[in-house]
Parts: sequence; C-alpha cells; structure tokens
Amino acid sequence: MKLYDCGKRILDVIGSVMAIIIFSPIMLAASVWIKIVSPSGPILADTPPRVGKDKKMFRFYKFRSMIPNAHEWLKNQPELWDQYVKNNYKLDPDPRLIKGAKFIRKSSIDEMPQFINVLKGDMSIVGPRAYYSFEVEEQLKKYPHVAGHMETALSVKPGITGLWQISGRSKLTFEERVELDAKYAQKKSLLYDLMIIAKTPYVVLTGKGAY
Repeated sequence: MKLYDCGKRILDVIGSVMAIIIFSPIMLAASVWIKIVSPSGPILADTPPRVGKDKKMFRFYKFRSMIPNAHEWLKNQPELWDQYVKNNYKLDPDPRLIKGAKFIRKSSIDEMPQFINVLKGDMSIVGPRAYYSFEVEEQLKKYPHVAGHMETALSVKPGITGLWQISGRSKLTFEERVELDAKYAQKKSLLYDLMIIAKTPYVVLTGKGAY
C-alpha cells in the first residue's frame, strides 16, 4: 500500500503540474470571461467546504459559474431548495447560472482549478466525488443503507475524475454514485487509475452526463 500511495502521489504531482501548464491559457480566458459577465463576484466559486479523505474538510477550487453567493441565495428560496435536494442537488434549469455557464460546465472548464487542490494534497487526479458535508448528512438520512459505502469512499482522497465521473456523472443517483465511489476505493490501483484517466477525455469532449 505504501508503494501505491507513493506512486499515486508522484502521478498526482506530475499530472497536476502538467495540467496547470497546458490548461493555463484556457483558465486565463475563463477567468476573464467570468469577470466580464459577472464582475461583482469572485473568479473562484465561493462554495461550502468539501469532505476529503478521513472526513477532513478542505476548500474546493472551482471556477464560478453562478451568481455571487449562489448557495446562500438558494437556501433562502424554500421551494427551489426543496427541489434542489430532491433532485440529487441539481436544478435544471438553474436560475443561478451566469452567461456561458452551461458551456463552462459541460466542457469541465470549471473543474480545472482543482489541479491546485491535487498539488496541495487535498485531492487526487483520480478518486471518489468530493461531497459537501451537508450532502452527506442529508442523503445518509434518506439512504441509511449506503452508510458503509460512504465510509469506504471517504477512506481515500476525492478526485477530479473517477469511476462515477466516467459512468454517467450527473445522471447517476446518490446511491449509484456512492456505490461506485466505494467500489473504486476497494479496487484502487495505479493501473485502475490510468484506465480511468484514459477514459476521461472522451467523457469531457462529449459532455456525457454533464448538465
């Protein structure tokens, strides 16, 4: 396991540095666009912390594709909030989105700052989904039978891509995502990581499962 952890960290550092260099023009363009269409808010999303390995909380870097303080705004809209929770923490259409947000999301440009999380050690290139703490709490009340899968999923670092991301992304239910995350955590290996990385470009380019 120590050999796997060492190999995975090396892969994460090299991969994240290369990605930041390669995607820097796109990230710069996205930053400029966000400030043009929504100048009053920050470039990075001001979202609640995410749950990392062993339930350690961390700040999740992501380009802002919504209005400023979107999460707090939504919580003050009871009907929309209920719809958001019932629909697996998604709204379609989502009134919080800024101009161009659908393209930024479908192309996964909004996810690119997460390579900084990987470089810092909060995340890995491949791993389970980075869940919100309130999402874990609320959904486990609704689906207590997946508590064991959640514990397994949170035993490893969350990833930018992973088994759930190449298996349907936003089309999956909470139960399906947790089961896939647990499956990854149990089966983890460098070869498995490379297989998932190899499949990711197709999912990103086709926008499969994105919303």
